[in-house]
Amino acid sequence: MNNTNLAILGGGNMGRALLGGLLRRGSRPEQIRVGEPLEATRAVVERDFGITALPDNLQAADGAALIVLAVKPQDARAVLAPLAGMLRARRPVVLSIAAGLRIAALQRWCGTHVPVLRAMPNRPALVGAGATGLFAPGHIEAAHRLAAERVMSAVGEVVWVQTEDALDVVTALSGSGPAYFFLVAELMARAGVQMGLEREAARRLAVATLHGAGLLAQGSDGELERLRAEVTSRGGTTEAALRALDAAGLPAIIATALEAAAARSRELGVLLGAQP
Repeated sequence: MNNTNLAILGGGNMGRALLGGLLRRGSRPEQIRVGEPLEATRAVVERDFGITALPDNLQAADGAALIVLAVKPQDARAVLAPLAGMLRARRPVVLSIAAGLRIAALQRWCGTHVPVLRAMPNRPALVGAGATGLFAPGHIEAAHRLAAERVMSAVGEVVWVQTEDALDVVTALSGSGPAYFFLVAELMARAGVQMGLEREAARRLAVATLHGAGLLAQGSDGELERLRAEVTSRGGTTEAALRALDAAGLPAIIATALEAAAARSRELGVLLGAQP
């Protein structure tokens, strides 16, 4: 965010993740302000990052070229309403990471001519290893897209999607995805214990396997099918396990899980966007 004033509204986990990532990337503390109503959270932000944190969102956002809306979706309207006049007058870029909230609702609260974009990050952003889907309506300028991408790339991988509906799929795949992998590791550790391993040994092996597999995938050319084949010797133990998973219907189970998450994301978008 070179020479660009940035405001982050919300000093919670994702707001602090962005602060850490941006500062590591070279942004200066004086370029960033945070709006946060909770005094204890403001104190943490100022202590840990040297960032000015203010209880008044309007004071934090006024003059910023880009505003990140990093609050719970149900709080978004209440946060944006007091800013409406300033937003309409100054027309900063508004980047929402409030899950599920559609552009139409955000635009209604911000003002018709305010450039609004959406991002769907995930929890590994807290350790700089996030995966974020970004969407911008067709009228958004290239410079505004680039500014949003720079912010979100500070905490990990960024992928642009072509439609807003695709963000529901991003939510299902990467937004909720870490929980799926945690569940697999949990179940692997539990099975290891049932088969005779000590509980701590099983846990450590499951966590290390999850971590290592992710590193291998990230450091490769991205061909997941090839990576899987490389660790699956014909007639070996891995092949036996994968055949058992296939016979148990794992592909259909995964597809059903993602479809359920995407459907819920769409439902929440409708419910949250119904606020006047």
